[in-house]
Amino acid sequence: MSEAKPYSIPKKQVVEAWRLVKANRGAGGVDEETLAMFGENLKDNLYKVWNRMSSGSYFPPPVKRVEIPKKDGQMRKLGIPTVADRVAQAVVKQVLEPLVEPMFHSDSDGYRPGRSALDAVAKARERCWRFDWVIDLDIKGFFDNLRHDLILTIGRRPIGPNRRSRLRGRSPEGAARARAVRHHTDPNPDLKWVPLYVERWLKAPVQLEDGTLEERTAGSPQGGVISPLLANLFMHYAFDAWMGREFPSVPFGRYADDVVIHCVSLAQAELILEAVRRRLKDKGLELHPDKTKIVYCKDDQRRGSHDHQAFDFLSYTFRARSVKTKGGNFFMGFNPAISDKAKKGIREAVRDWRLTSTMNTKSLEEVAKLINPIVRGWVNYYGQFYRSECLDLLNYLNLVLARWAKRKFKRFHRKWMAAYRWLGGIAARQRELFFHWTLGLHPKGWTGRAV
Repeated sequence: MSEAKPYSIPKKQVVEAWRLVKANRGAGGVDEETLAMFGENLKDNLYKVWNRMSSGSYFPPPVKRVEIPKKDGQMRKLGIPTVADRVAQAVVKQVLEPLVEPMFHSDSDGYRPGRSALDAVAKARERCWRFDWVIDLDIKGFFDNLRHDLILTIGRRPIGPNRRSRLRGRSPEGAARARAVRHHTDPNPDLKWVPLYVERWLKAPVQLEDGTLEERTAGSPQGGVISPLLANLFMHYAFDAWMGREFPSVPFGRYADDVVIHCVSLAQAELILEAVRRRLKDKGLELHPDKTKIVYCKDDQRRGSHDHQAFDFLSYTFRARSVKTKGGNFFMGFNPAISDKAKKGIREAVRDWRLTSTMNTKSLEEVAKLINPIVRGWVNYYGQFYRSECLDLLNYLNLVLARWAKRKFKRFHRKWMAAYRWLGGIAARQRELFFHWTLGLHPKGWTGRAV
């Protein structure tokens, strides 16, 4: 006789959740259990997750607080769930995402199937050509300040006869929004467990580095499997759908909490910015007073002036740049290219490899095997727009490799140019050894010094 459970959760859904969690990798949570350790007793571990979730007795453990440096020098607070908890979150995500995904706004690209940050950058580029002004929004502590009551209301708000009568006569947009709210989980009695566990995850405490527990009354920890979906659900109602109702002719781009709004005039931008500020404040969010700004998209066709003529979006800087036409002529166009912050991050990442101290016993082929996947990822992202800006930066790799050769081979001691020429000779014979060499970025004609 099969075991009766209050909630019907297929075991295969838990298995698929494990596959997703394993593919995304990640560190252990408060129990320090890694993916490998979890996998050693996989069948029993997955059964425990399924059994507790199906019984309604699954309570998530605290999330582990980890702080990582942000590009602006501040610290970003992450909340790392245990491996088992990530599996449980993935189970809920598999059920909730298909319900809410079809209603999400077409200008929302963050953490959605089949969409990417590059899609958002491409749309922003095209719209900057058509619209003269951009509002660059910066939301303070977005993931830390999401209101739990609004997230849960979005997924659980029932609709009674009194409210149903009030909906009659409402605009189609307002009625559609109300229908979307009650459509998620409440109409299906078999999905009562979804909001149950969402609420428990939102309220799970955070374990600090000293082991103390910190209760949470707002926010959804960055690092959780379910957090991006809940953030998108929150912002759909707090911003996306609201923009569609209040300013239907104004396009915007949103990737999680990174938002740009395109306007036809400074007056329109100022009006919308103030409206957005009030709207987000009403939902518990605050715009950063210094980082939020209105930007003028200046180029050869738009010769006005404004305090701000550039903005960063998804690690790309949008500003006036020299563009070459098919006929060989040049003009100034408003285009994105890898940002200075992203360049700095790449240089810091290269230095963190510590090739001269940790890899000087390895062969050049082993070094290439280590760095090629990383460099390929940089080029695939930062090389999509204004590619030359990204490739110019990667010439730095040749200087680092020359420094590695100088440290590895005694004959190159204090001989920078000899090491660099040796590297150039290798590149001439083995063009495909390093990924950036296949792009034409091989050592040639350098007379400076690696730093």
